[in-house]
Amino acid sequence: MSVQDLIAGVGDRLTPTERRIAEVVSSDATLLAFGTVSDLAERAGTSRPSIVRFATKLGFSGYSELQAWVREGVSRQLSSPSARIRRLDGGSAEIRSGIADAVQRVFDALDPERLADLAAPVVAARRVWVLSGETSMAGARVLQSGLSMVRSDVHLVHEHSVGRDLCSAEPGDVAVVFDFARYRRSSVTAARALSDLGVTIVAMTDGPLSPLASITQLWCELRVPAVGPFDSSVPAVTAAELLIAQVVSDLGDRARDRIDQLEALWRATGTFIAM
Repeated sequence: MSVQDLIAGVGDRLTPTERRIAEVVSSDATLLAFGTVSDLAERAGTSRPSIVRFATKLGFSGYSELQAWVREGVSRQLSSPSARIRRLDGGSAEIRSGIADAVQRVFDALDPERLADLAAPVVAARRVWVLSGETSMAGARVLQSGLSMVRSDVHLVHEHSVGRDLCSAEPGDVAVVFDFARYRRSSVTAARALSDLGVTIVAMTDGPLSPLASITQLWCELRVPAVGPFDSSVPAVTAAELLIAQVVSDLGDRARDRIDQLEALWRATGTFIAM
């Protein structure tokens, strides 16, 4: 999604001053990415507060957040896998730092209150559907595996079988959807269709302007760093593990009883090698 797309989405609600700002931004996106709020105000012939109100109308908390989003978009355009793989230098310090920072951001985003809000519909749901794009599939698999050991009816939905798998979805279910820019059409389309059916959507995504964030208020912002030519799976996996732990805590005896039954079945079937 581009800045122009954001402006188009709120075009009918822009004031004359905000339309003037929009024209400047549309004609020179680099000003928004790298200029100050004063630079943009001067170019548009308006005030700093007007610039801040414009950013808020686009869905951001202020100009700084809008600028950070635009810069990240520019960075992503310049950092596709094909571009990244051509400039790898073999060093790992930047990758290690990026992953460590991303994990800390997951902890910050999933504070106890937010984590409890996201876990509640998973605990209460009749069925849990887990959907994901390819790059976030590791988190989806961890979530499906962990949840299926502590509650029933947890299903991982693959892109090639979305229609078949979700034909029995209904109100009272919950869908946990992982997807980050570049957003997968199948994940977003399925999430919208499920929402229209009355299924609660919990989204693990990368910001307030993600297509998933417009579907549900139950979403978490995860920052996904590059690891070599690809996006890291670590933030999605970390978020999945935190969500599982919260669900286990909320289920209480129900989770413990299911684990006990599972352990008994493993022993009866000789699942693990005796040491």
